[in-house]
Amino acid sequence: MTTDTASSLSRDTATGTRPLAGRVALVAGGTRGGGRGIAVELGAAGATVYVTGRSSRTSGPSDLARRETVEETAEQVTAAGGLGIAVRADHSDPEDVRALVARIAAEQDGRLDVLVNCVWGGDPLTDWEHPLWEQDLDRGLRLLRQAVETHVITSRYALPLLVARGRGLVVEVTDGNTARYRGSFFYDLAKSAVIRLAVAQAAELRPHGVTAVAVTPGFLRSEAMLDGFGVTEANWRDGAAKDPNFAYSESPAYLGRAVAALAADPDVPARTGQALATWELYKDYGFTDTDGTQPDWAAHWARNLAAEHGPL
Repeated sequence: MTTDTASSLSRDTATGTRPLAGRVALVAGGTRGGGRGIAVELGAAGATVYVTGRSSRTSGPSDLARRETVEETAEQVTAAGGLGIAVRADHSDPEDVRALVARIAAEQDGRLDVLVNCVWGGDPLTDWEHPLWEQDLDRGLRLLRQAVETHVITSRYALPLLVARGRGLVVEVTDGNTARYRGSFFYDLAKSAVIRLAVAQAAELRPHGVTAVAVTPGFLRSEAMLDGFGVTEANWRDGAAKDPNFAYSESPAYLGRAVAALAADPDVPARTGQALATWELYKDYGFTDTDGTQPDWAAHWARNLAAEHGPL
């Protein structure tokens, strides 16, 4: 990406233009957290966004027992300036995903420009207390099915739409972009595998003009994280009383703006196969978080946590 391109994208954000107008995106796992942030910011850039997940007003919550729904996210996409289309889909079910992609193809004349694989659902399955040999095996394998197999299934059915057009972007959302151990065996395996999914897809998609990357946020201030700290987005800084590191967290919109910037960048193919981070991309594209700041989790880690925990 050239400096001129970065400046242009920054101006687009600042002036409220719609660099993704006419583009179609699928955000798999867009119900909440990073997926919701990505969906809304793609909408703010003008995209039509299919928001999918298992939590729906019509069918009730998924086994996560959270209150957020795909319809709620889709409404936020539309309010931001795009067009949000909610579709309840279980991405662990190939037939559900096949039907979803067939619907997108029918409604959008075969067009899909951006695929975001953000399905997770592993929070209640992650065991942070025990090593592998003391963990519940069924629970750990279920986490892998939920957090990795869902991405494979979704790409399997959605990629032909991008390949047919000879362009597009695939984003695999992960946690961390290095080989550093992430604190729990199955969690680490899932998040590392997602990076490898981006690498493998990039290799196979490159001849077809399609780009694939992995993107990580820093300390993400998701709805569940806000609940855990007993705060809301309006007073989130009060959470730093529990953990000073929370002061350096970032909203889901920050991740969303990173992905929207990548989707709007004509030079994004140069990044294919890379594992990227919000703390790198804001320097290239100039986007800010909702409060105008530019959180840099890597810089905070290097200053305050590396001595005790090692490199990020």
